[in-house]
Amino acid sequence: MPETPDAQGAAEASGAAADHSTTSPVLEDEGDKGGKREIGGDAVWTLSTAKPGNGVEQLRDDSTDTYWQSDGPQPHLVNIQFHNKVSIKEVAIYCNYRHDESYTPSKISIRAGTHFHDLQEIQEVSLDEPNGWLRIPLRRADSGYQENETATNDQNHLRAFMIQIAILANHENGRDSHIRQIKIFGPRSDIAGCLAGDAGMGFSTQDFCLYSMVR
Repeated sequence: MPETPDAQGAAEASGAAADHSTTSPVLEDEGDKGGKREIGGDAVWTLSTAKPGNGVEQLRDDSTDTYWQSDGPQPHLVNIQFHNKVSIKEVAIYCNYRHDESYTPSKISIRAGTHFHDLQEIQEVSLDEPNGWLRIPLRRADSGYQENETATNDQNHLRAFMIQIAILANHENGRDSHIRQIKIFGPRSDIAGCLAGDAGMGFSTQDFCLYSMVR
């Protein structure tokens, strides 16, 4: 029977550090530079269950050496609630089958809605021994609910008050799960473009461009 990461202890710590040293906890996307920003810090995060010392703090600490560990029956839930309706471009999840083995999710459902009572599934993803970042794009067309909003420049992105990530199954029929990081990305607003408006008053000089984005 394979040892769990908890049972392996200090003997595997140096190996784990070496394995993660080449993987940045900041998700890089060369094909989408500047096109998104992490918005998870604007939300309230709750978990269906968690082992003491392996909760939301570890899930959001920007370290792939730590992890959330569930502590109960499946499905295991990560609830991400925003105060306002936000545009969501993608969800990124970091898993490490090499170290977590049967704790690694094999099937994940992404749900969205206004609150717990109207969540609808947007994506269901099957995983095969994942190691590293899994990026799950979310589009408005994937959602099953009507939003009755005027189309905007980010009309292809999902808009919701709440995202729920549900772990439906683990590898090797494991019960509890490990997820090492979760990031929620929204589109990055083009402030300069908004200021230009329909009048075509684009700010193109170097002096204006220095202040065109809010950091």
